[in-house]
Amino acid sequence: MLVVDTSAFISLAVGDVLELTLEEFVIVTTHTVIDELEQTADYDDPHGRGASTALALVDKAELIETDGQDLVTSRIDVGEASCVVAVQEVGAAFLITDDYRALPELRHLIDAEVALSPIVLRALVKRNVLSEEEATTALRTIADRRDWLGAPIYRYARQLFD
Repeated sequence: MLVVDTSAFISLAVGDVLELTLEEFVIVTTHTVIDELEQTADYDDPHGRGASTALALVDKAELIETDGQDLVTSRIDVGEASCVVAVQEVGAAFLITDDYRALPELRHLIDAEVALSPIVLRALVKRNVLSEEEATTALRTIADRRDWLGAPIYRYARQLFD
């Protein structure tokens, strides 16, 4: 079971692997994440289009109501905080986020693994749902459209494929 936050939903949608992810894994998210996706979908850019795609597919995820307001910090926003509570409530094995700056704080808050969305690409390869080439292409697409190229998040993600 994976809890997925806003940024990871957008990345997986931008990489055109969200539908596969929802078919392969039990995905849980929160109403707060849905609200953030709706706000992002208003933008006419790759992030907005990714959010729109995610909203069109999110009915395949389990949706729960949580309140993580007391966990919000300068690095953890309300969406990520709601996902921390969701991980604890459902006993998920992973919290998937693409907020690279929040990773250290998130990892201290829960016992589950906190990982970036490219780990899902790696898991889809291991499950023989994506080829190595398809996963690498998806990662390049995400990196290009999400402005990751040259950023620490991209270098981190590339390690999964090198």
